[in-house]
This record gives sequence, C-alpha cells and structure tokens, in this order.
Amino acid sequence: MKIQAYFKGVWVVTSLAMVLPAGAADDDSSTGSAAKVLNKVMVIGNPANIETLPGSAHVVSKEDIRQQNYDDVNRVLRKVPGVYVREEDGFGLFPNISLRGVDTTRSAKVTIMEDGVLTAPAPYSAPAAYYVPTMGRMSGLEILKGSSQVKYGPQTTGGVINYLSTPIPLKGGVYLKSSYGSFGDLRTHVYGGNTVDTGAGQFGFLVEGYFRQNQGYKTIDQTPDFQGGNDTGFSKSEPMVKLSWEPNTSIYQRLEFKYGVSDLDANETYLGLSEADFKANPLRRYSATRFDNITSKQKRSYLRYAVAPTDNLDIITTLYNNDFSRNWYKLKDLRKVSGSTIKLSTALAGAQNGEGLACLKANLACTLRVRANNRDYNSKGIDTVGYYRFGSDAVQHEIAVGVRFNKDRVRRFQRDDDFSQLANGTIAGMTPGTPGGAGNRLQKTDALALFLQDTIKAGAWSFSPGLRYESLDQTYENYSSPGKSGTNKMSMTAGSLGATYKFNESWVGFGSVNRGFSPPSPKSAVAGIREETSNAYEVGARYTNPERALAIETVAFYTQFDDLIVIDNIGGTGSGDTENFGKVRSAGLEFSAQYDAGIANGWKYRNPWYLTATYTNAIQQNDAISTDAESIFSYGKAGNKVPYIPEWVLSMGTGVESKHWGSYITGSYVSKTFTSASNVGAQVNGGGKHDARFGKTDGYFVMDISAYYRASKTVKLFGGVQNLFDKTYIVSRQPEGPRPGMPVFAYAGVEVEL
Repeated sequence: MKIQAYFKGVWVVTSLAMVLPAGAADDDSSTGSAAKVLNKVMVIGNPANIETLPGSAHVVSKEDIRQQNYDDVNRVLRKVPGVYVREEDGFGLFPNISLRGVDTTRSAKVTIMEDGVLTAPAPYSAPAAYYVPTMGRMSGLEILKGSSQVKYGPQTTGGVINYLSTPIPLKGGVYLKSSYGSFGDLRTHVYGGNTVDTGAGQFGFLVEGYFRQNQGYKTIDQTPDFQGGNDTGFSKSEPMVKLSWEPNTSIYQRLEFKYGVSDLDANETYLGLSEADFKANPLRRYSATRFDNITSKQKRSYLRYAVAPTDNLDIITTLYNNDFSRNWYKLKDLRKVSGSTIKLSTALAGAQNGEGLACLKANLACTLRVRANNRDYNSKGIDTVGYYRFGSDAVQHEIAVGVRFNKDRVRRFQRDDDFSQLANGTIAGMTPGTPGGAGNRLQKTDALALFLQDTIKAGAWSFSPGLRYESLDQTYENYSSPGKSGTNKMSMTAGSLGATYKFNESWVGFGSVNRGFSPPSPKSAVAGIREETSNAYEVGARYTNPERALAIETVAFYTQFDDLIVIDNIGGTGSGDTENFGKVRSAGLEFSAQYDAGIANGWKYRNPWYLTATYTNAIQQNDAISTDAESIFSYGKAGNKVPYIPEWVLSMGTGVESKHWGSYITGSYVSKTFTSASNVGAQVNGGGKHDARFGKTDGYFVMDISAYYRASKTVKLFGGVQNLFDKTYIVSRQPEGPRPGMPVFAYAGVEVEL
C-alpha cells in the first residue's frame, strides 16, 4: 500500500512497507502492535505523524535522494527550511550543518543519528563530525526541530538529523545502481534481501554494499620530484548486513541486528588558496599539500529488541557500539621561512611580504610541517524507550519514557613530521616527529540520560509536555602535561511544551517552547567552560489539500542562546580550546509550499513543484570575550551577525513524470555570510594581522537537472548535471582560506530493481 504525503520541503511518495513488518502494510488502519512498535524506532516514523507534531519536522524520501543522484547531504538539506550547510570539500565528506543558528563547525551542535543510534565519533567527548553516514546509501532522512527534540540528545539547542539506512525488504528482491560521471566518479550501490515465514517465525536479512571513487576536481602544482597532482579524490567502501527475527508468540516481538563498516581514503586538505589565486583558478592546490591525506574506518553495530506486551505498551531496547579511527595527515604550518614560523592562513593572506605564499607554491626554501592527526574514538551504550497509552474517549495519553547510558572516548596520539623543501620545490628530506609529541591525551564521558514526554490528545487539541535530564561524568587526561588533567561532573535539564490545534481537515496550527542544552567536552569542562543553553520558541501552521495536491507550511522561530560554546580555532595554530562566547539571538521565518499540477488537474503525468525559503537574523548580543586573534569568534561586537549563518536560503524546483520517463530541475540560493564574529570584509583578524579565514563567503545560486527513462519494468536509465552553469563561488574560509564549491558535474547510470 502506498500513501501520498506532503512534507515540508519536498513532495514524498512513501511506502508503508519500508517501516511496517510483513502483513502490516495490508492493514489500512495501521493500528496493530507491530506497526506501532516499529513506527517508534525512528525519530518521526510514519511520515503521516508530521501532521500531529507540535514542532517543525521534515522527511526526505528515498525517491527524493535518488531523483538527482545525490551522495552529498549538503545538497539534500538545501531543500529543508531552517537548515544551513557550509560546504568544505565539495563531496559532503565533512559537512558543517546548523539548525536555526547554532554554530556550524563540523555539525557538532546537531544530534546526528543513524537508525536512531548516535553516530557522531564521540557524541559527548568529541562530537565534531569527521564521520557522517553516506547519503547515497540511505533510504531516507529525518530532520526534527522544536519541542519534540527533547527525546533526543545530547545536543538539544538546534535539532536532530536521523539517517535511515536501507530496511530489510518484506519480499525477496535485488537492487543495483551504478553510475559514472565527471572526475572519474564511479558509484555502485547493491543490496538484496528477503523476509521469509518459518515455523519459528519470520526471518529477514539484508546484505548491502556501497562503493564510490572519484579522482577529485582539483589539481596540485607539480614540482621536479612530484608529478601526481591530478589525484585529489577519494575512495569509499561500505558493506552492511542486517538480520531480523519476529518469533511466533502471543505478543509481538522483534529482534534486529545490524553491522556495517565505512572505509574512507581521501587526498583531502585543510588548505585553501590566496584571494588572487582563487580568482585565477579556484580548482588549484599548492604543492605544499601533496602529502595531505585522511584515512578513516567506522564500524557500527546494534542489537535491537522490540516488544509489545499489551496493546497499550511498547518497549524498544537498543544495545549499540560504534568504533571510529582516523588519521588526517595534513600540512600544519610553515617553518624556517627566512627564519620564521608562519601560519597557513596568514601565509595565504600575504604575510611576511609574500614569503609564506612562496613557500606554499614551492618557490622558496622552507620546511613544511605536516601533522599526523591520529585519533581513535568509541561510543557505546544501551537505550530503552517505553510507550504507554491510556485514556478515555475525551482525552488520550501516550507517555514516552526513555533511559540511555552512553560511554564514549577519544584518544589523541599525534606527531609532526618536518619536510625540508628546496627553492625549486624538491623535498630534500624528512625528519619524523615523536609519536604523541603533537598531542597525547584522552577524553572520555559516562553519560546517563533520562526523558519523559506525554502526548495528550483532547478533541482538536494535542499537547506534548516533556523533560530531559542528563548526568555527565567527564575525564580529561593530558599525558604530555599531567597538570592540565582533571575530572568534572555536571548535570543538565531541558524541558519542552508543544501544542497543535486542528482547525479542520486542511488546517493545523502548532507552537512550542523548548529549553535546550549543549555540553562542553571534558577538556573544556575541566577548564571551566559551562554548558550552552537555549530557549527556543516557534509558532506555525500547516495546510494540506490532497484533492488539489497542495501543501503549505510556515513557521516563525526565535531562539535565545546563552553561554554559546564555540571552538577557538579549527585548522590553525591557536589554542584549539573552546570558549563560552556569550549570548546570541536567532530569529527567522521558514516557508514551504508543494503543488502537483498533474494530480490536481487529473493529467496523465505528474508535475510537482516546490518552494522553500528561510530568512534568519542571527545576532550577537555581547562583545566577544576572546582576544585570541586565532579565533574567528574573537573581537566580535554586539549587534554583529553570527559567522556562517546566511540571511536567506531558498530552494525551488519542478519536474515532469510519465509512465516511462521523467525529468527534474532544481535551483538553490544561499546568501553571502561573514566568516568571523568581527564581521570584517577584509582578510584581517582581530589583532590586525593578515588572515585568509576572515572576510566573507559568496552568495550563490546553483541549478541541478536530471532525467530518466524506464527501459523496462525493472531497468531505468538516468543521467543529469549538477551545478549546471558551472558557478564558481567561495563556500567557506575555514579551515584555512577560501574554498570552492564543486564545479559542473555530469553523470549517467543504470538502476535495476528485481
């Protein structure tokens, strides 16, 4: 059975078979215990739930992800109001995501999950997203803002993003998708599985593999001893297996096991370009980055048990473990530049009469210091959530209670290697550093999280009061400087209240209040950094008219951030510490509309249209505390805009779908942003020194097109172009200087579903 549902930002056709167990899809009422239990496993669950949520929520479907052959979460999220993305590498390997004005850096202020399990490398101790799930292998994406996020943590000041991996199919099938595109881009996604009935119950399995390689779109300057400048790409492989069992018992039970691995090898760099060189050739890389490479491996697993002892009670328990290791070997700074040490961002801005830039370009004898950022992470825990329903015909309650114990850690063991460069760019030798000499420390957190939420339905009204409590036991060990080690204990409390009112079959009004928090890392907490808190308010309305194929939603939001936690510096040579910046106020409007002229007029083909828009005014309320010129938050003034939060984000698109073919066109606009709290337009930091991280990003508009043709019932041919007009623009000045978005990218492929 399929239902057509309108969601904020996109038109989605959702198959209930994706979320319901075998047999439940035939039950139009979807009221069986099995349906209810599995519907709770996800953040939003059945997409029809959005209508009753008291806050802003959005679901991106599998069809929408595949429509433009997206593998980059940044491009997918452009369609979602209230979401801001700062690109870095052009492929979405390291996204920087903000929800409603939180700091974008490495998506650290957003609770990111896969299948309801925390997926940041160390969600409490080091949440910076050096690993994110691959968009190309996903079957959906859930984004939740507003009061409903009280059920999820530890970051509750912005919102929740939950990636939905491929579900176990209800009947036997095989899926294969392969494409080839610009820059030698090769992708293959294949999976197969089935659910079978036996005397012991239903058994399901899924085996999946995802592979992608790309040569990269940048070119490294060649030198007499280096000629491999065209390989700036990456390779990624991701096998996964899922198993499930629903035993034949008088009560509904389900066991599900997942194990997956992600291997990444990328010749990626932190270093950007000087302003002049970016204008001349934004796809250039300096020879000094020839050694830059990151390798990482993520292993994820969970064992989930769901049971419905009675018609009114559901319990879901998940035991999970995520391991992540990475070593980003990358240029750190420049030594012996006419006897001086020069930071990369100052070299790009022309410091020391351009000698640093000459070193980067292999035109000066100097020493390239390259750091091996070697780190190991682990996050594991057990999470139990129970749902109990009771009430009368007049008032219905569903109480949700959750308990989670999570242990995570990050072990940093780094070194610096020095490469001696001659005046012609030749490397004369390398002096290896001492293992642990550039960072030898441990951070770990034991966290207990509790939440309670009651969803009360009374006639046209629905109320959702909720509470969240977290207790953290943090440890920081600095093996190089034991005097800086320490422990810290803290507790945090959040609360929310949401309400909806159904005026009629088409109109629903909603509003919410949410008290959120974001904890500091153990290192920061030991140094005295307080948790970030926020008070968030939103009010909105939804309109749906299935007969006329029209849906509209508008939301006004206002968030008060207190003790905003910001990272002192990313990629430079500053302290790397965090600080409590102070107060920020973020206010804005979100709007989305979807309309299908084909359905509305009874045409033989579909003609969907969508428009989403977000206006945001994120303003600093106080002068910055930091006077460390290395921090992009230093020297900020009250009334200045928050870095990297654009005032306008727009997305629009349309398409035509017939029985055998279809085509789509989408366009996205992002306005320019300041890249520092000081809101300067020049490449000058708060200390008055040249620094390429300071200034602005460009406003830009990019268009993507795609088309497909069904050669048969099971075979589809497709192709498309992303960044159709080859727009050149600066997406970021972090980590180290101006960086471009991905240039024009064309692809073609075949999709087979048996």
